[in-house]
Amino acid sequence: MNIFSLLDTQTVLPNLEANNKAEILEKLVSTLQGQVSQEEAQKILEAVKERENIMSTGVGKGLAIPHAKTAVIEQTYAAFAVLKEPVEYNAVDNKPVSMVFLLVGPQSSNSLHIKMLSRISRLMNDSNFRNRLNECTTAEEIIEQFKKEEHVSFSG
Repeated sequence: MNIFSLLDTQTVLPNLEANNKAEILEKLVSTLQGQVSQEEAQKILEAVKERENIMSTGVGKGLAIPHAKTAVIEQTYAAFAVLKEPVEYNAVDNKPVSMVFLLVGPQSSNSLHIKMLSRISRLMNDSNFRNRLNECTTAEEIIEQFKKEEHVSFSG
């Protein structure tokens, strides 16, 4: 499964305005509403916030990867945002985040979930890739960057 195939123009926010972590999570989960019901979106948001309460998913380098698994969905969904202004996120390096990648999956898909998280981390760890994402102005451009980067990084 490719990361870029989980993203579409509805779930990619190239210039997201948000004031705090909760607002970021709500806005990212709300992009999934074309694919999940409102009730499912609410349960996804609860699961993501619950996971976030255990430990911040701000992984450093200006990136957060909020994620959760929930029994209310049967497939994996993702959303991605480049923030207009960095937001305090309680990240491991104590720096605000400027990019947020949301990944949610069904309770049953543990190995796929871990594999996708690892793949996102590997891609996003590349500062050149993050810089290219920052230069994008549209969702289409961002998705294209993910497609190119995944092709280069994982076409082993």
